[in-house]
Amino acid sequence: MGERFRKNWPTDRQTGLYRIFELIEEFGPEQVREPYVKHLDGKLWEMRIKGRDGIARTIYVALEGKRIVILNAFRKKTQKTPQQTIRLARKRLKELLS
Repeated sequence: MGERFRKNWPTDRQTGLYRIFELIEEFGPEQVREPYVKHLDGKLWEMRIKGRDGIARTIYVALEGKRIVILNAFRKKTQKTPQQTIRLARKRLKELLS
């Protein structure tokens, strides 16, 4: 996990994120579903992490070999994932794949 996550995310959220990583490693990225992950569109997926201070989300892409790349992480404040957040993840995915 990146340095930014380690510094800024509370321990309970980090634990939740690692648990989802373990599920993906054990069952494969296409097999893990809600309440842990949700397909957004195309190659983009959203991890759902609950913590004492609220809900966080990461938008990620699953690549070959069970490799997960987190494109964006944010604190969930509304029911729907903001389009601006999805656009940023798409932009980062495009940069990653180019």
